[in-house]
Amino acid sequence: MSPFLFWFFAFLMLVFGAAVVLNRNPIASALSLVICFMGLSALFMSLDAFFIGIIQVLVYAGAVMVLFLFIIMLLDLRAEQLRKINYVAVAGGTAVALAFFLQIYFVIRQLSAAQQPFPPLVQKTDDIHNIGTLLFTNYTLPFQIIGVLVLVATIGVVVLSKRELR
Repeated sequence: MSPFLFWFFAFLMLVFGAAVVLNRNPIASALSLVICFMGLSALFMSLDAFFIGIIQVLVYAGAVMVLFLFIIMLLDLRAEQLRKINYVAVAGGTAVALAFFLQIYFVIRQLSAAQQPFPPLVQKTDDIHNIGTLLFTNYTLPFQIIGVLVLVATIGVVVLSKRELR
């Protein structure tokens, strides 16, 4: 992948990731998250992780975001009301974020491996077979637990959004 495309998709993810947090409308936030997932998928594709890139689009941008939008619509969430800006909290958050990025910069600058290009893959592997084998051997229980948690969360939303009869 050319450096231009990498920086384009990275910038796209940063902009729409910030839009997820800054949008007051929950539907606009969810749709911004879809664009962020698409940029992440493109970055995975550039690393020759085609299976993970496609799953990113199908599972996260497709199924999970449809579930999020369904829950947002079911709960009938409105846009958040404008509040007064807490300047102390904004200054503190900015200082913490700046300190975090400075730490990352100094750590990456010290690592010699971070300044070298990523070596090409030696051999092509069958991603689908390896992931399927791991998923259904080593990670069967966590996979089932996540499925039950998603089911319980969906039932909880339906129960919470049920209207009282008067």
